[in-house]
Amino acid sequence: MAAMSSTDTTPHRLRELPRAELAEEIETLVLRRFKTVLLIDESEDLPLDISYFDLGLTSLRLTEIRQSLEQLLDLSINANVLFNEPTIAHLVDHLADALATPSSR
Repeated sequence: MAAMSSTDTTPHRLRELPRAELAEEIETLVLRRFKTVLLIDESEDLPLDISYFDLGLTSLRLTEIRQSLEQLLDLSINANVLFNEPTIAHLVDHLADALATPSSR
């Protein structure tokens, strides 16, 4: 399977995907960001259902990830989402829902 470049993940293209594919694409993006910040090798597994803080993230690093994802996805991410349900799985689900829902822009 070929690696996906960041140009393949434009917000407009993502919004056109079926919900399941959208969630997979977002999971890939989110995992890549978390691994980069946590200095984890791309080939290593990162648990989706463990709190960010148990993985070693600080609030500052989490804010960096949020800002990066907001730019990538052209989407505003409420900081409460990150702290109310602080796992990668919950974040991916939230982002997939947000992108799957037509915006009123």
